[in-house]
Amino acid sequence: MSEHAGRDLARGLINAIAGEVRFGAHDRMLYATDASLYQVEPLGVVIPASIEDALRAVSYCGSRGVAMLPRGGGTSLAGQCTNKAVVLDFSVHCRGVLGVDAPGKTCEVEPGITVDELNEHLRGAGLFFAPDPATSRHANVGGCIGNNAAGARSIRYGRTSESVLGLDVALADGTRRWLDEGAATRDEAVLALTRRVARVVLGVEAEIRERFPKTIRRNAGYGLDMVLAGLDAGGATAWWHARGGVGDIPAELLARLNLAHLLCGSEGTLGVTLGARLRLHEVPGARGLAVVAYASLEAAIDAVPAILATNPTAVELLDDTVITLAKGNAECRPLVEVIPSPSSGELRAVLYVEYSGVDANEIDAGFAALAGVCGDGAVRTYTDAKAMAGAWQLRKSGEPLLHGVAGKRKPITFVEDNAIPVEWLGEFVREMKAIVARHGTWAAFYAHASVGVLHVRPLIDIHDEADRTAMRAIAVETADLAQRLGGVMSGEHGDGRVRGPLLERFYGARLMQAFREVKGIFDPRNLLNPGNIIEPGPIESITLNLRVAPAGVPTPRVDDAPTFFDYDGHGSHGGLSGEVELCNGAGVCRKKQGGTMCPSYMATLDERHSTRGRGNALRLAITGQFGEAQRWSDPETLATLDLCLSCKACKAECPSNVDVARLKAEYLGQYHQRHGTPLRTRLLGAVRMLNRAGAAWPAMANWFNTNRLTRLLINRLLGVDARRSLPRFERSLARGWGKDPNEAPGKGPAVVLFGDCFTMFNEPGIGRATRRVLEAFGYRVLLADAGCCGRAKISMGMLAQAVDEIDATLERLVPLADREDVHAILVAEPSCLSAMKDDWLTLKVRTSIEARRRVAAKAFLPEEFLETRWDAHPARARFRREQAPVLLHAHCHQKALWGTDSSAAMMRRVGDVRVLDSGCCGMAGSFGYAPHRFDLSMQIGERVLFPAVRGEPGARVVATGTSCRHQIHDATGARAMHPMEWLASCLDEANPSSK
Repeated sequence: MSEHAGRDLARGLINAIAGEVRFGAHDRMLYATDASLYQVEPLGVVIPASIEDALRAVSYCGSRGVAMLPRGGGTSLAGQCTNKAVVLDFSVHCRGVLGVDAPGKTCEVEPGITVDELNEHLRGAGLFFAPDPATSRHANVGGCIGNNAAGARSIRYGRTSESVLGLDVALADGTRRWLDEGAATRDEAVLALTRRVARVVLGVEAEIRERFPKTIRRNAGYGLDMVLAGLDAGGATAWWHARGGVGDIPAELLARLNLAHLLCGSEGTLGVTLGARLRLHEVPGARGLAVVAYASLEAAIDAVPAILATNPTAVELLDDTVITLAKGNAECRPLVEVIPSPSSGELRAVLYVEYSGVDANEIDAGFAALAGVCGDGAVRTYTDAKAMAGAWQLRKSGEPLLHGVAGKRKPITFVEDNAIPVEWLGEFVREMKAIVARHGTWAAFYAHASVGVLHVRPLIDIHDEADRTAMRAIAVETADLAQRLGGVMSGEHGDGRVRGPLLERFYGARLMQAFREVKGIFDPRNLLNPGNIIEPGPIESITLNLRVAPAGVPTPRVDDAPTFFDYDGHGSHGGLSGEVELCNGAGVCRKKQGGTMCPSYMATLDERHSTRGRGNALRLAITGQFGEAQRWSDPETLATLDLCLSCKACKAECPSNVDVARLKAEYLGQYHQRHGTPLRTRLLGAVRMLNRAGAAWPAMANWFNTNRLTRLLINRLLGVDARRSLPRFERSLARGWGKDPNEAPGKGPAVVLFGDCFTMFNEPGIGRATRRVLEAFGYRVLLADAGCCGRAKISMGMLAQAVDEIDATLERLVPLADREDVHAILVAEPSCLSAMKDDWLTLKVRTSIEARRRVAAKAFLPEEFLETRWDAHPARARFRREQAPVLLHAHCHQKALWGTDSSAAMMRRVGDVRVLDSGCCGMAGSFGYAPHRFDLSMQIGERVLFPAVRGEPGARVVATGTSCRHQIHDATGARAMHPMEWLASCLDEANPSSK
């Protein structure tokens, strides 16, 4: 489409619909990828405001012959969510539950709701939607329908098609139809459609019965076998044969045929799902999970048939590749602890075996039966809901975790979805290993073992032509192997760009012609996701339109400009080039509940403001795909980064460990180096200088901050929203510490309190409280007014200045860290501690990495130090038990880098503490001060944190970060304490410590 035609199309859509129309290059490219290997720039993006709006968009595009691609979470692994078409994104506004019939166990929903959102809505009714793909937190129900998703429990509940009762569908011309059982008897248009489909299917009846796989899971081509089953059930097949295939099948004989099932797995090529009526199931009264460890993959696979005889709800497999990667991921590392050690040998594979039933007796019976058939596996059982959820989370993280494999070769998706009869699984694994070995590589394995779906991920360097050639050969050989063993090359992930070219080889010419005829019935002009399933291209096209070579030419690599961060060490993946390719598009960052990643997406539901959106923008910009001259200065990329809170949650919660905060800082640093640093940025980055000045004359500074006229000047100079309060200043902490703030009288164990910019000049009470508590534990407390950690400058991209500042601070800290009598460097502010333990180790500062590591090794939050060294302190402080409930909100950097367990554990020694799963507070340093970000800042906090604080007015609120405490006060009026302030308030004043 020409640029002129694109502008006309955009203008027409803007006039036709109420929703958003995004046709700019930046927005188009953010929708050019999904969770697959591919990148295809769409014509534009439409975000409909409602289902009726979506129908208008379909009608408009259809009337002008414009290709369309309905899209949900964009989690497809086969490339079916990438196309040169107008993308219809249902995930933002079309997310409603239209009704729940609890007695009838059904519900009606819009397509943009995620599986987990729907099940959360159904929880109160004791019902659930059964398909549970690994992406359930961010996969949309519409996408589950388009992909016929299944998940771990499909052996019990089947695929999405078994849970779909009816679909509200827009055809390519904008015609709206309801498809369900009996629709052919009620709607003449549906009857005509059904008869045409039936004629095609009955024409290839013999081929369907012979060539369609008999596996429980199958998702290749169109589901003509489901259509044939409906024709059989209604008597239409017998009628057709009796009349020699002549005449129109009576409508009543088509009443059992549900064309909605044909759209399941059709990848948006037959119709656009506008709504669905779904079958629901009762939540089991009891569930139990057994984790079975094996010393070899083959032993785990061979155990599956016998385990299936015990009637489990699910049997899932992970190999040691995923387990090893999980150990290196902050979010997933604790999940590995649920796995027992094999009875002999090293851990090489694990099976997750789930049982469900009416009560615990049924679970115990399942566990007992399992113990007798699991062979050499070591078994550990769980019935606690939280423990089971943790174990399942590791399995669900398996696919994206694999993208964290170091090196140029990555375990990629192209033969990852074979469905094999369970009795042939062992043979498939052995032959699959031989195939990849013949091509000079190896593969990772994980599986829905209960239904024979094996996710095999050969390691391939898609930058390398020889590896791409091997990739095509492996794809062909694997499809042939699956067919020979009675299986199919896709059990749930679909065809898309990666398996579509193999469909005719698998099914033969007659069935492929039937697929074409069905497509022609629903979409005669080939407007819906063209090129998927039908006319997919030759086998060579499997390696076309790759992210690394979207136009068949390798993408320009990252230039050789010196970087501020070191991307070749500290666990990185192949320099900056590898770093910007870490995002695999899995979309875990698009979750809407739980955790912290990604706060701006949770608030806006905008792809631009997800970790994936920013990762894509950075990759595209830095590799020159937004323009060679704008690699480090693309305005749209800068705008996308502007709403990143640099919370570091992605570093921990993204299974691929994408660190957008670091990449954002690098991008801004490179931009400032080329274009200069704005005055406002320089002022906000000079936080220590400003705070020190304010603390020198705190009364005058606080008056300036609150006087109407001077506040107007401050707002304009620093870019502060008038609704935001400013931090108060107090006399420097050093003034009340003693004559020499670097020393304390007496001998014996010492700790150093790092004088961060806020504890020194805004909240010195935290420093004094820390001193009181640590002295009660028998320590001398030295105050180090050593300088700034550089956090503000790092976050704002003032990296050249940050390097100088950090080196100066390290010059003063290193000697203290090297003293034998200094047991720890205590940092009250988590964002400053994260600079020391994370950013300082990767920034290219002049101080040696060994010295930086010595400082980092001794750096702790005060309460963390107290808890982790509980049995080694010189004395034991005495506390009074806090009677009021305590709510603990932890800083994002703390949650991302070292967790909240130690802080919470120390506080629970003194009171009843509840850790809030509150995500980000929304303040993020200077982020929440800016007028254009203030509302978003408050919206983020309003998701969980603010309601939790307001909901318990009698509770003591504790927040570890200065920004968090400020935000809580501005939003709720509550005063949040630092953990050390709260601990100090609970000290037994009459007898504060015992030796």
